[in-house]
Amino acid sequence: MALSVTDLLIGKLATILENEGTTIAGVRHEVDKIKEEFLSMKAFLVDAEANKPKTEGQKLWVARIRDLAYDVEDIIDEFMYHMYEKQSGGRLSRGLHKTIRAPCNIWFRHKIAKKLQKITDMIKAIPERNQRYGVGLVGGATTSEDIQKLVQNQAESSFFIMEDELVGIEGKKQILMGWLMDDEQHQTVISVVGMGGSGKTTLVAKTFTNELVKRHFDCYAWITVSQTYDVVHLFRSLIRELYKSRKEDFPANLNAMSRIELLELLVNYLESKKYLVVLDDVWELRDWREIKVSLQDRQLGSRIVLTTRNEEVASNSFGVESYVYRIQPLQKNEAWELFNRKAFSTKQHKTCPTELKSLASQLVEKCEGLPLGIVALGGLMSSKKSLDQWQRVCNNLNWYLHNNSSLDPVRNILLLSFNDLPSQLKHCFLYCSLFPEDYLFKRKRVIRLWIAEGFVENVKGVTPEEVADGYLRELCFRSMLQVNIFGNSASLTSLGRPKNCKMHDLMRELALSTAEKEKFGYVYDGREVMEEISTRRLSIHRMEGEIKSWRGMSKIRSLLVFDTDMSSLSFLNTLVSQFKLLRTLDLEDVQIDKLPGAVVYLFNLRYLNLKGTLIEELPESIRRLCNLQFLNIRDTKIESLPQGITRLLNLRNLIMYRYTGNLYFKVVRGTKAPSNICKLQKLQSISMIESEGDTSRLIGNMTQLRSISISNLIERDEIDLWVSIQKLTLLQSMGLMASNEEEVLPVKAECPPLPHLRKLALAGRLQNVIPWFSSLHSLTTLILHWSRLEEDLLPQIEALLNLTRLYLCNAYVGEELCFRRGFVKLRRLELLNFSSVKKITIEKGVMPNLQYLWVNSFMELKTVPLGLEYLSTLQYLGLKDVPMEVIRPIRKGGVDRSKVQHIPEIIHVFEQSSKWVHENLA
Repeated sequence: MALSVTDLLIGKLATILENEGTTIAGVRHEVDKIKEEFLSMKAFLVDAEANKPKTEGQKLWVARIRDLAYDVEDIIDEFMYHMYEKQSGGRLSRGLHKTIRAPCNIWFRHKIAKKLQKITDMIKAIPERNQRYGVGLVGGATTSEDIQKLVQNQAESSFFIMEDELVGIEGKKQILMGWLMDDEQHQTVISVVGMGGSGKTTLVAKTFTNELVKRHFDCYAWITVSQTYDVVHLFRSLIRELYKSRKEDFPANLNAMSRIELLELLVNYLESKKYLVVLDDVWELRDWREIKVSLQDRQLGSRIVLTTRNEEVASNSFGVESYVYRIQPLQKNEAWELFNRKAFSTKQHKTCPTELKSLASQLVEKCEGLPLGIVALGGLMSSKKSLDQWQRVCNNLNWYLHNNSSLDPVRNILLLSFNDLPSQLKHCFLYCSLFPEDYLFKRKRVIRLWIAEGFVENVKGVTPEEVADGYLRELCFRSMLQVNIFGNSASLTSLGRPKNCKMHDLMRELALSTAEKEKFGYVYDGREVMEEISTRRLSIHRMEGEIKSWRGMSKIRSLLVFDTDMSSLSFLNTLVSQFKLLRTLDLEDVQIDKLPGAVVYLFNLRYLNLKGTLIEELPESIRRLCNLQFLNIRDTKIESLPQGITRLLNLRNLIMYRYTGNLYFKVVRGTKAPSNICKLQKLQSISMIESEGDTSRLIGNMTQLRSISISNLIERDEIDLWVSIQKLTLLQSMGLMASNEEEVLPVKAECPPLPHLRKLALAGRLQNVIPWFSSLHSLTTLILHWSRLEEDLLPQIEALLNLTRLYLCNAYVGEELCFRRGFVKLRRLELLNFSSVKKITIEKGVMPNLQYLWVNSFMELKTVPLGLEYLSTLQYLGLKDVPMEVIRPIRKGGVDRSKVQHIPEIIHVFEQSSKWVHENLA
């Protein structure tokens, strides 16, 4: 972690030296010198990161570097804050006479220079002190290697687990056996993917050792790959295992063979054989690629099985047939049964005593269906006899996870995944632990926080948002974060990006401990008395009583408040005023009705989230936040922005729409903005700005916009609007909303080229089907709201090859919707408020990838959509406000039940006694 902290500091110092030459005059030499010291130190930290210091001296050495990096950041930020206050006439300089400012500044610069020089001297003294006390970072087995050996031992133990010790495995094993022993003659790759501890190795081991499976192949081998494998050693092991399976003697000179000789031997040996090879614990795609060369397809029915935590590895089979089995957590009843077998193995019937059921349930829930966690916790609890002992573990699970050897297997497996992360991803991952337990955090929210924190590296030609998107995708691919699954389709955006994520409880417990130990972040839940803050980030989940002045408050760079009941403005103001160097402030859903006054003095602030608060206006002094990049006032009571917003020249994202709760046309409202908001040249996203006066003409000046939505449009805005849109050549998302439901939306018959447009939302009456819909080749999401077209719109959009989501609300006034062809990539279809439609038809072969179908408010509908039986990939069908004559035939025993029985989730929503009732028809 010291490497990550140092990397961030070096980047920050380089930026200051490049962009703040005038401001840092007088201390520039010291800043430059300290940057060079940290650059020199970075090479040693790379070794430290790889070798994981074991001795107390080594750990102290690395921790000291981290602390010195934090100290430098504090000094630089304090200096920049002071200079800003002087330049802007802030609170510190108010009342000072102009004539005494210059000497005061000289004195302050000298003071800062001395502080930096002192730290430089301390850095230079570290190597000498290490030498004196014999502290080094080389030699000896590393912690990572130790952990890998332990994990490999655990994997080998999977072969010897008795069948009666396993729960929920039989069905999964039958699926794998079916794939292994089918009649397909082409080589097939079967990948089993899931987070560490999910039972991948155990499942494959129990399949591999089955005698029916072994007899199906001429030879077979099991190889553990791991993170630090050597390909020559792996080829030798593979040859030995293959020869051993046929009871043959392997070549006597095997140990003397080179890589090429081993490869040639393997290829020749397997040329005429039907083989089964298991590659357990494959971490990297490059490793899999290197091994795959030796396992060629001779069309004899050979099989390769991989276990991996990495989705990228699982999804690459290099051109041969493949299956991917994404291992799911145990069901609640399975998890409970497994825990009981382990925790109460000595009791009759292996069942939990009544008095322990509540605490046992809590522990099982913590594991979230993770078999390794359940087995380890069950083993630990088998030695706990009294209610007090059980209560102690429940209250202090984090401590036991780090200090009890019974839970070593869980800790080792999960730590291996964390240690394997690249430096920049470790910060991003730890940041996610600051959200509450089981909290679903949105993709956009978390990547904006990462950017504001400075975690995202600069990549030429790519926006920080795109880089951060890649980080999030990587964490999900590595099974470090869980993508939320709802109906198996809402988990991804139209571009296949994670939409909502969460962190597994046990993974979060480990992450929180690491974050606290590394002074990265701390979660405060009101249960402990806190005297001092020694962390950079504070996440408040619950606050009781009045705030105290904690020591170290000025070091905080990030404040996230999840205690939504915190409504005391003076309380929050006191809190914020202590954190003068904050970079991020997240107050989402906190019930305050006014912005804390101290916020506008946060010179360092990059991110301000006020979404869901009761704030009615932003002060004019918001202009002081000159470094602000992200401002979210969505779903507040703010109806217009102050003039001062136009001074925020670094603003990148401005989110300011408000949902109305209206189920009809006006589902959302925009926010008024000053006419000169177009001065914000760095703005990349604005949603939703309310059109008035020259708004439509002026938005064309914000040429960096990638996303824009505009409300309150009228027909006469058409010319100005489309002249502006023509200038927005980077546009990826556009939303246009008419002033009222009778107003014709100002959409031209001809559209300027929009090659990058991926999302289009149109709300308002359309006179005709827009002919240029079919030219939007990059479009993935199309939303048409209250279009009320009289002609069939589907022929114009069915050929959009990349469309994955289609949302139509009162878009058509005819009696039939017929999807005749196309929609090849559509995954999500939502149809709402079609008051006259009596029939929905989906022809065979249309929408072959549809996963989610929602039908809402079709009171004239006579039957369920025809053609549902053809939608073999459909995972979720939702029916709301439809006649009962539609529902009865698809209930169990109904005449049309066979058409929907392949759909895993069918939900019927209807109103009863002024309440909405959800009925599961699956």
